[in-house]
Amino acid sequence: QVQLVESGGGLVQSGRSLRLSCAASRSIFRTATMGWYREAPGKEREMVASITSGDRTTYSDSVKGRFSISRDSTRNVVYLQMDNLKPEDSAVYYCNAVGTRVVNVEGARVRFDYWGQGTQVTVSS
Repeated sequence: QVQLVESGGGLVQSGRSLRLSCAASRSIFRTATMGWYREAPGKEREMVASITSGDRTTYSDSVKGRFSISRDSTRNVVYLQMDNLKPEDSAVYYCNAVGTRVVNVEGARVRFDYWGQGTQVTVSS
């Protein structure tokens, strides 16, 4: 069973840092594009950062220069380093994995799209 397990959220003061971690099942991590999304009360879920299996990264404009996404393929973990946090960064942060995987000996592939349970990040002013 595929699992994404986030950790590292908490309550911090504005200007401080946090690092989120997402441990993924080995069966998907190698080929997945891993992403971090967030959802604040009353707002839609938005993409924060993503990293492909080839380590190509993408960031939302609101976090560029402050957040950094990385992946450790030896541990099947993706990280989100969040520096200079602001109150507007407060949200539930979700880990996401998208990609395709082989499902039979003929090489047929199916798409997958998995989400973690979320971790709360609260930044006080």
